[in-house]
Amino acid sequence: MQYVIAYITTRDHTEAKKIGEAVVKERLAACANIIPVIESIYWWKGKLERNNESMLLLKTKKSLASKLIKRIKEIHSYEVPCVDIIPMTEGNKDYFKWIEEVTR
Repeated sequence: MQYVIAYITTRDHTEAKKIGEAVVKERLAACANIIPVIESIYWWKGKLERNNESMLLLKTKKSLASKLIKRIKEIHSYEVPCVDIIPMTEGNKDYFKWIEEVTR
């Protein structure tokens, strides 16, 4: 089994918490970690933007990544949310076993 981390940016801590709780309750992710404030600089619709956002990290199985992305897009406030899937190539095997046990 392969495992991944989903990296998501959100408008604020409240939205990160809402998304994190939803996907963990739905068992699409085993765990959600929230970094309340990050500073983001990016291009959007031809304009350079500077905003504070929140970072959401989700741990799950690679086999659930597509479902997870779809669900996040359904509940996220952004027109084009950042949802990057990062493979976990090494890690605590016991932690990976736990991810396996709590996700569906």
